Amino acid sequence: MATILPTPPRVGMVSLGCPKALVDSERILTRLRADGYQMSPDYAGADVVLVNTCGFLDSAKEESLEAIGEAIAENGRVIVTGCMGREADVIRARFPKVLAITGPQQYEEVVAAVHQAAPPIPNAYLDLVPQAELGADLKLTPRHYSYVKISEGCNHRCAFCIIPSIRGDLVSRRPDAILREAEKLVAAGTKELLVISQDTSAYGLDLKHAEWPWKGEPVRAHMTDLAREMGKLGAWVRLHYVYPYPHVDRVIPLMAEGLVLPYLDIPFQHASPKILRSMKRPANEARVLERLKGWRDICPDIAIRSTFVVGFPGETEEDFAYLMRWLEEAQLDRVGAFRFEPVEGAAANALPDQVPEELKEERYARLMDLTARISAEKLAAKVGRTLDVIIDAVDADGGASGRSKADAPEIDGQVHLRDAAHLTPGDIVPVTIEDSDEHDLFGVAL
Repeated sequence: MATILPTPPRVGMVSLGCPKALVDSERILTRLRADGYQMSPDYAGADVVLVNTCGFLDSAKEESLEAIGEAIAENGRVIVTGCMGREADVIRARFPKVLAITGPQQYEEVVAAVHQAAPPIPNAYLDLVPQAELGADLKLTPRHYSYVKISEGCNHRCAFCIIPSIRGDLVSRRPDAILREAEKLVAAGTKELLVISQDTSAYGLDLKHAEWPWKGEPVRAHMTDLAREMGKLGAWVRLHYVYPYPHVDRVIPLMAEGLVLPYLDIPFQHASPKILRSMKRPANEARVLERLKGWRDICPDIAIRSTFVVGFPGETEEDFAYLMRWLEEAQLDRVGAFRFEPVEGAAANALPDQVPEELKEERYARLMDLTARISAEKLAAKVGRTLDVIIDAVDADGGASGRSKADAPEIDGQVHLRDAAHLTPGDIVPVTIEDSDEHDLFGVAL
């Protein structure tokens, strides 16, 4: 007689914020799947909905509150986790019907809350999921790329940031554990590994850069060693959130050798020495320009992406003009910017000479105009070249979109292909670039 399996409870997930929060969501859902839960793609089919919140900026908090409200309206049974979970009183004051609230990285607590809200059904066929099996971890990204979180927390105390108060000081993972995860992902079909943390350059500092055995050889808990070993796994390796410490110079030759993608995501935040000091950030901007030139000498195709804050307290027109001149000289490939927002608990809130909102908007527009022009010029220089492109999506009309080695998913530009019906997501193909605009490239696969 056939065994009739009980219907397991279903969990919905809304994941907000940065890729680091996305990794947290993947870990939570993997744990729940191991307990026999199924995942629901919509509110209607879920027995309980998890909302993984962001609490970095006030605008992000408001987005999180809106997401919680929508989940309550659509489903009614909601558990809140993530960075804004540290402000449980704010959430409960607005949404008293929330079932439970946990903070970031509190995996055990959020899983326990789900167990209480929608108890798992004990069944050997449902809850004995072998997580060591290749590809067993649940992913929220497409199969062909994966985020790999190498550490939690941050030792910096930037005046505009509350991340250390939310996620704590730097806690690095062992390099062998990271490499095992990366190796498993590649074996399961990942073609691109995106290395993330709050401060990738500081990786291993808390471990005193100790060595662990990997494949019969020692590997240090150090960004350079980790990047080199990940580069041997046969996938693209992209480094995010890299502070420009001196040892970053030693990663550039790995890019020239092809072990690591020629791409660095460096959060410069500003260029004016005065503003950088107010932000409590490194302020040797002239030396950074020299290093950028040196990196490009070693690896001419290196792409540099960064983010900047406009309208930080005390930012004068002279400071902003300094930043604009610096950007003109730096010629960064990809630039994002955000207007300064006071965040509860941030030291910058108490600084004098707050910049009026209309002036923030005006400076933001000027900065984005400048960086769009620089981007357009740099992309136009790629017309006629052949670039490797990883395919993200194939359209019904035979077109496709993907990314070059200079483009990270979600935040950078794309490469749009014609006559691409024969391709599938995850393919890495040579593409002749035929045209460009301010942000994207256009071409045909060879």
